[in-house]
Amino acid sequence: MNLHLLAAVVMSTLLLVRVGEQPPTFRAETRLVVLHATVRNNHGELITNLDKDAFSVYENGKRQPITLFHRDDVPVSIGLVIDNSGSMRTFRAQIVAAALAFVRASHPLDEVFVVNFAAKAKVDVPMTSDPRVLEAGIAAVDAIGGTAIRDAVMLAENYLQVHASHDRRVLLVLTDGLDNSSMATMDQLRQMSGHNETSVFAIGLFHDGSDARRGRRELERITDPTGGVTYSPASIDQITSVVLGVARLIRNQYTIAYTPLDQTLDGRYRTIQVRVVAAPAGPFVVRTRTGYWVMPNPAPDH
Repeated sequence: MNLHLLAAVVMSTLLLVRVGEQPPTFRAETRLVVLHATVRNNHGELITNLDKDAFSVYENGKRQPITLFHRDDVPVSIGLVIDNSGSMRTFRAQIVAAALAFVRASHPLDEVFVVNFAAKAKVDVPMTSDPRVLEAGIAAVDAIGGTAIRDAVMLAENYLQVHASHDRRVLLVLTDGLDNSSMATMDQLRQMSGHNETSVFAIGLFHDGSDARRGRRELERITDPTGGVTYSPASIDQITSVVLGVARLIRNQYTIAYTPLDQTLDGRYRTIQVRVVAAPAGPFVVRTRTGYWVMPNPAPDH
C-alpha cells in the first residue's frame, strides 16, 4: 500500500511530514516522520529479517514511539546523476552498462530519470520505466566540460519533488572528480537535504590518491546526512558490482515511522538516531537520515 495512504488509514488526523521533504502545502495537528533504514552486521552484510521491536528511534536524544513499520520491497523513484565531464569520456561504455545493470536489478515498477552534468546540469532523460529509453538517453550524451556535482544533485532533488510518483526516492551519483563548477554551496545542499526524504548514494571513480581522499570526503558530506553511502571502487571494472550492491541495498531497507513527542512547529532542525536494540546476533550498524527541518508555524493573518 502507498505509504501516505497507509498513514491516512491508520490515523486520519496525521499529517505525513516525511523526513526531509520540501515544505508541505497542508498541515494537521499531528505529524508523522518517515525514515528508510539500512541495517548491516559488523561484517558489512545486510540484515533484512528484523521486526519492529528490534528498533528504537530517538529525536534530539529522546526516544520516540514507532507508529508504522514495514520491510517490503516497494517501488522507488530514482535519479541517475551522471558526471559528463571530459575526464569521464573513457568511462562512458562502463558507465552506461553499470547504469543499465542498476535499473535491471531494481524493482520492476521503479521509475528512473537521468541528470547529466559537466559545468552545468540538465535532465537528459525524463522519468521513465523503459530501459531502452534510458539506454538511448545515457549513451547519446558526449563528455565535455567541468564538474558541478552540487548543482546536479540539487537539480535532481527538485525534479524528484515535482515528478516522483513513489514515496521512496533515491539519487545515485556517478562521478570521477571534485566539484569545480557548482553555483550551489554545500550548506545550501544540506539545507535542501534536510527538507527532502531523498537518499543519496554516490560512486567516486577518482584518478589518484589525493583526489580520492578529497573526493570521497566531499561526496560523504552529500550522502551521509541522507542515509546514503559513498563508494570509491579501485577501478572502473568494479563499478557494475558496486551499483548492483546499491540496488540490492535499496530493495532491502526498513521503513520506520514515528509520531514526534514534540509536535511544536518551531522551524528548527531535529536530529534523528535509529538503533537496533534487540539483536543478540549484533552489533548492527543502522544507516538512515540524520535529521530534518520542522516547518515553522505560519505567520498569523492580519
